[in-house]
Amino acid sequence: MDEQTTQGVTDPGGAGGTTNDQRQPSPLDRPHAEIKQIAMSLKDVSVSFGKFRAVKGVTFPLATRRVTALVGPSGCGKTTILRAINRMHDRSGGTVTGSIHLGDLDVYAPSTQPELVRSKIGMVFQRPNPFPTMSVVENVTSGLRFNGVRDKRVLREAAEAALRHAALWDTVKDRLNAPAIQLSGGQQQRLCIARALAVEPEVLLMDEPCSALDPVSTAQIEELIVKLSSEIAIGLVTHNMFQATRVSDFTAVFLLAEDNTGELVEFGPTEQIFESPSDPRTEAYVTGKVG
Repeated sequence: MDEQTTQGVTDPGGAGGTTNDQRQPSPLDRPHAEIKQIAMSLKDVSVSFGKFRAVKGVTFPLATRRVTALVGPSGCGKTTILRAINRMHDRSGGTVTGSIHLGDLDVYAPSTQPELVRSKIGMVFQRPNPFPTMSVVENVTSGLRFNGVRDKRVLREAAEAALRHAALWDTVKDRLNAPAIQLSGGQQQRLCIARALAVEPEVLLMDEPCSALDPVSTAQIEELIVKLSSEIAIGLVTHNMFQATRVSDFTAVFLLAEDNTGELVEFGPTEQIFESPSDPRTEAYVTGKVG
């Protein structure tokens, strides 16, 4: 595709990504036998803001109906990559290079509308962010209504289905018209998950969804993540190593390179990453020797 240098992707090798003479093959490029189906693929993805390169050369897949954890110390590019996946850097002036595909959809192709990408890739943030002026049900259906759905029956059924998926229906079914901000923090986060699920995305991205929650609410969200992973691909940024081992099937380890740019140093099944990593930098991080 044509080279883009502002708020888009540069794919020097055309539709298939970078060419071999431009970049040495990486072990991360090899297909993983444990992954039966790929929902999304990232190849040689870098993100820059002006002259600052935040993260470089990231290649890994998001497996269908599996949880992939992105772990690493602060400032190593985990959230930056997560936001690149559903084109959130379009709004912040970030430059994304490389290749990101959702199935056959080239996420950064000139013909691909950002709204289409975000309808297929849901996002849940660190802190619960329900729309404060909307009711519970209005929050859940906001994406559908933005996309032009007006049929009240369709909206009502979609809201109930999403709230059930988010394990919140029994809690709020008698106060659907109450302000969403009246819910507890954990309930608000599940509401935000329901809002993301209501548009039936193919992938759900979660940026430290438990960081602002108490232990009980954290356990509920983790249980929900595991449950949802039987239906949808999930990308989860977390600083909590124990959480990664509890809920994820695969783990991508990010660290800072010598030039202070974030990079992916290892990707694989979570059990392998934490018990027998192949990169000594990974072992040093997951055992607490660095980071």
